[in-house]
Amino acid sequence: MKYSIFSLAKAALSGHQGWTRAWRDPAPKSHYDVIIIGGGGHGLATAYFLANEYGIRNVAVLEKGWIGSGNAGRNTTIIRSNYGLPGNTGFYELSMKLWERMEQDLNYNAMVSQRGIINLYHSDAQRDAFARRGNTMRINGIDAELLDAVQIRKELPFLNYDSPRFPIMGGLMQRRGGTARHDAVVWGYARAADQRGVDIIQNCEVTGFVRDQNGKVTGVETSRGKISAGKVGMAVAGNTSRVAAMADMKLPIESHVLQAFVTEAIKPLIPGVVTFGAGHFYISQSDKGGLVFGGDLDGYNSYAQRGNMPVVEDVCEGGMAVMPMIGRVRMLRQWGGIMDMSMDGTPIIDKTPIDGLYLNAGWCYGGFKATPASGLVFAHLLARDEPHPEAARFRLDRFRRGAMIDEKGQGAQPNLH
Repeated sequence: MKYSIFSLAKAALSGHQGWTRAWRDPAPKSHYDVIIIGGGGHGLATAYFLANEYGIRNVAVLEKGWIGSGNAGRNTTIIRSNYGLPGNTGFYELSMKLWERMEQDLNYNAMVSQRGIINLYHSDAQRDAFARRGNTMRINGIDAELLDAVQIRKELPFLNYDSPRFPIMGGLMQRRGGTARHDAVVWGYARAADQRGVDIIQNCEVTGFVRDQNGKVTGVETSRGKISAGKVGMAVAGNTSRVAAMADMKLPIESHVLQAFVTEAIKPLIPGVVTFGAGHFYISQSDKGGLVFGGDLDGYNSYAQRGNMPVVEDVCEGGMAVMPMIGRVRMLRQWGGIMDMSMDGTPIIDKTPIDGLYLNAGWCYGGFKATPASGLVFAHLLARDEPHPEAARFRLDRFRRGAMIDEKGQGAQPNLH
């Protein structure tokens, strides 16, 4: 069914009895041209672009739980392209352009809201760093504005401008940044991929790899039986190390918990996304009125989708420092996602040393905002066996070559600051 005002009106007049399933629930076939492990945003976007852009439709997406049960449903929904290093600038701007046309491409309301993002600065040195980043963005055709304290006060009058410890001196604004509905993104990609012939197989956990006498990956063992494939792509975020270990492969990735929080609904207050430059705190307001915010990693290796109290306190302290009135709002719930932290804060999209096995991982804090571009460039790699031009620097061997892209990964290691 094509979604439109006309189909909505027709459904309303018929008592909403004619809606069809958004995607099928097929049994796995014995063979696929491509298997994508991971039914999150990146895996589903990859399958969609394989079918839509490259005509490869005999594709399966294998998800051990249900669609949206992993990091795709556990993030703070921010989209932006305000990066400053070569490799990241072009890639995230490609993603932003895909966000801007996503709802038309997928025929699905992903609630993309380009409300703007402001990164606050609190010192002369931080202002200069943001100015350099903003100039880099503008040189690369990406919108950026450096605002002073007077301009910031007009945009965000409710912040704590009188703090002697964390004076708000200005901020870097990207007006095309904003938020999108995380669940709707995966649902939209799942529906669009299914319409193009992709099999989305839920409750199908990969338990091992099938390899021939030369070591090439020729399929996967799953909780629903063995499935053969011409190529296998991994897009499993925080579980990357565990899945790669099934193929006897070690990767420069650590898994850490990242918590996020939602408060009770309040009247419209925060116009866009705001980040605190003197601490790790970021906040926006959902369409339902809740304040959505987060901060730093929990700081220890874990595969658990839950966090602990010290980081809850640290995040709330950051919120109180930049906008003290947040202390009067009740926090309703929190959750944790498993972050696949690379050693330089930048993703890896590449063929692995094992023939037939491809990798999409190491997203650190950039996973959700990268969803559409990640799917496009990973599909390009799987279809053509060569990197997409915008992902040419995301090679796995860059750590051996000394070609890291140190874009503030905010990980637990000293080299990630």
